[in-house]
Amino acid sequence: MVGKDTARNVVGIIGNVISVLLFLSPAPTFRRICKKKSVEQYSPVPYLAALVNCMVWVFYGLPMVHPNSTLVVSTNGSGTAIELVYLTIFLIYANNRQRLKVVLVIIVELIFMALLSSMVLTVSHNTKTRTSIVGVMGIIFNIMMYASPLSIMKLVITTKSVEYMPFFLSLASLGNGLAWTAYSLIRFDYFILIPNGIGSLFAIAQLILYAVYYKPIKKQIAARHTEGELGLSEIVAKAGESRNNGAAQNI
Repeated sequence: MVGKDTARNVVGIIGNVISVLLFLSPAPTFRRICKKKSVEQYSPVPYLAALVNCMVWVFYGLPMVHPNSTLVVSTNGSGTAIELVYLTIFLIYANNRQRLKVVLVIIVELIFMALLSSMVLTVSHNTKTRTSIVGVMGIIFNIMMYASPLSIMKLVITTKSVEYMPFFLSLASLGNGLAWTAYSLIRFDYFILIPNGIGSLFAIAQLILYAVYYKPIKKQIAARHTEGELGLSEIVAKAGESRNNGAAQNI
């Protein structure tokens, strides 16, 4: 019979793989950004949220905070590096206003991590207290990371298009949430259970939204052409009206 520790390690390794896939899932988005040399209407919020979330969980998994959490550190360490690459690309192709906002948020996140680390390591003198403090922060930021793609829900609903809502990010979020929920249940850890359980629900909501507003690329192109033709017809009609009005006045 497989022991709890063995089962936990196996699920943790699976969680690591899925987490890395989650962090890599926006790669097609950034390939498009590089190709078009523009961030278009893509939001940096999911990547900023993921960055601070990963940094908090790296700190949580350190031996002086929560011992025996190597898999937590390896997963979120990889995530931190990947998110920094994404944000660097975003900064390169963003306009000055967008670039300033992203830089300011990153600075705030780094200051927050410095304050949290110094406070926890100097004020708290045992791993139990440190685990509780950093764990609560981890819950907050993990939920923020899972919820961050919902920031474009308004855009999706308004435009009736999921063009700027990365599908694989939502799908990977669901797989990641379920894997780490299972990990937390084998050897109960509510700091990991709560955010990943809620995150799974957020991911399901995103996938439902995607299913409701998804249209094949051909249909999207056809719709755009139709809108363009209607707009041109309206302009021509108005121009015709103007000429008729002018002729009437001359008579």
